[in-house]
Amino acid sequence: MTIDFHWRIPTHGEPSSLRAHEPFRGDWLPNNNSIRKAGLSGRKDDGFAYIDYLAEIARAAEISGFQGGLIPSFPMTDEPWAISSFLARETSTFRFMLAFQPGFLNPVTAARMTASLQRATNGRALFNIITGGGGPSQLWWGDSVDHDSRYTRTTEFLDILRGVWRGENFSYKGRFYQVEDAALPYPLSEEEFPEIYFSGSSDAALVSASKHADYYLSWLEPFAQLKDKFDRVKTRTDTLGRKIKCAVRVDIIARPTEEEAWAEVKKGFDRVSRETLDALGNRGGGDSVGANRQSKFRPGAINSYKDLIIEPNVWSGFNLLRGGQGQGIVGSYEQVAERLDELVQLGADAFILASTPHLEEAYRVGEEVLPLVRGHR
Repeated sequence: MTIDFHWRIPTHGEPSSLRAHEPFRGDWLPNNNSIRKAGLSGRKDDGFAYIDYLAEIARAAEISGFQGGLIPSFPMTDEPWAISSFLARETSTFRFMLAFQPGFLNPVTAARMTASLQRATNGRALFNIITGGGGPSQLWWGDSVDHDSRYTRTTEFLDILRGVWRGENFSYKGRFYQVEDAALPYPLSEEEFPEIYFSGSSDAALVSASKHADYYLSWLEPFAQLKDKFDRVKTRTDTLGRKIKCAVRVDIIARPTEEEAWAEVKKGFDRVSRETLDALGNRGGGDSVGANRQSKFRPGAINSYKDLIIEPNVWSGFNLLRGGQGQGIVGSYEQVAERLDELVQLGADAFILASTPHLEEAYRVGEEVLPLVRGHR
């Protein structure tokens, strides 16, 4: 069994480390004056911009054993297709996992864009289909479609994307999309259709994933709940006569010893305000089932970083130190590899890993952790 590993490309900027919250690299962090001060020193323009830093990360991941990287898409990031086009010229084999929400792009246009990227990069494009978390963040995109209807729209979008890719006249009439005699022209239609990583924890998401996904992608959760989620999506897929793989997106802190790893967590946690800790339990995820599931895995009262240890080597306070999911893996190189191996035994076939700062940690994780994971290629 071969396990694929991807790294995250921080198009949303990053602090200097999880133990310090000051803006450091990238130019998206609030109050980061380096936006106007390009260069490594932050004092003068030396020709090294944040996009060059992203290229350094992609190259580091490529030579450290990662098959590719996730290009996130949020209101505070660059556009993944544009970033991927740049990184394609800076790497040789690195694959680009384009995160995007169907509904903000015409599916025929998306097919042309993706096939063109495939042709230009020798088939290095992947999809991370996200259908949106609802609430204010969804309205930022001008999208007021309700939760379950968004997954109906995603299913229709992917129906058309696959249909026109075959290069034969394809017609479709759905609730959200109608096309007549649409098709990709030759030679775009000859390109390999990208693998689809599909995110979403609701029943509506699982229905859509079971029809179209190659990989069902989940944030890390307590291992028993994660296995249950994997089993549910595989059962649905089996009824359609398809097979689906599963993937986990997880941040990690790996150090030579467990004590060193938890020391990093403590340093970051000690800088978190009491107000932030009290608000953590009140955070809502809009109508995102996945985000709301994450909040249920944390205790009500938080007084120490140890209160957020929900399983051996699993800490649920990562979103105190940076945005995103709460659960992550903390431990020695051997312990982190062992927990990843356990996830493989539960049904994981691929991972999207991350750690801060992304450049140095790509080397660390690639050289110290990945070789210890059984099935790593």
